[in-house]
Amino acid sequence: MNTAQKIKTWLEGEANMFLGMLGTMTGSPRAWESSIRTFERRDRSNPPPSGAIVFTGSSSFTFWTSLQEDMAPLQVINRGFGGARMDDVVRYADRIVLPYHPRAMVLFAGTNDITWPRPATAQLVFAGYQAFVQRLRAALPDVPIYYVSITPTPSRWRYWPIVREANRLIQAHTQTDPRLHFIDLTEAVLGPDGRPDRKLYRADRLHPNRKGYAVWTAVIKPVLLADLPTEE
Repeated sequence: MNTAQKIKTWLEGEANMFLGMLGTMTGSPRAWESSIRTFERRDRSNPPPSGAIVFTGSSSFTFWTSLQEDMAPLQVINRGFGGARMDDVVRYADRIVLPYHPRAMVLFAGTNDITWPRPATAQLVFAGYQAFVQRLRAALPDVPIYYVSITPTPSRWRYWPIVREANRLIQAHTQTDPRLHFIDLTEAVLGPDGRPDRKLYRADRLHPNRKGYAVWTAVIKPVLLADLPTEE
């Protein structure tokens, strides 16, 4: 992806996020429809490869504009969208996951479930994860699913006890099925004081900056390369 494409993708992402957040505030189940239609429009003009690794989830994936370069030589498709919650990812799986016949799935979702004004319980986040797995299993029974842990962030540090328990429940569940995997970013993003390292976050204190994504890459990529070797 060249610089102009990255800028265009970023602008579209910002606009879609604004519309999505408005929809979320009103409780609309179609809050992220604009984002999904953007993906479908891009696919018609530039069909992505079949059999790639699909990344989907919330805005920390949306803003990861260097994902393809960072994961090379692995072939990846980024389908992160806005402030997606677990139920949003389940709702749109038929349109942003299944059409690509992925060789593997990487999911980062749940962080927006555990936030103001009505933070979900860890059990509800876990139930959302299970719903996603069941949806994928019904259509793609053998595709491995990698769950990237909900990260501690400076802006949502007060919710860390809920996040930690949600991560624990999901990680324990992944140990019951060899097709499920848990990638834990927690230690990698904590500073010496045991709190989120602010140098890894954007000014919003929520999303990773370039240094943050370098840390994510250093943790996630070796796992995928070990499990999903390329032919190169």
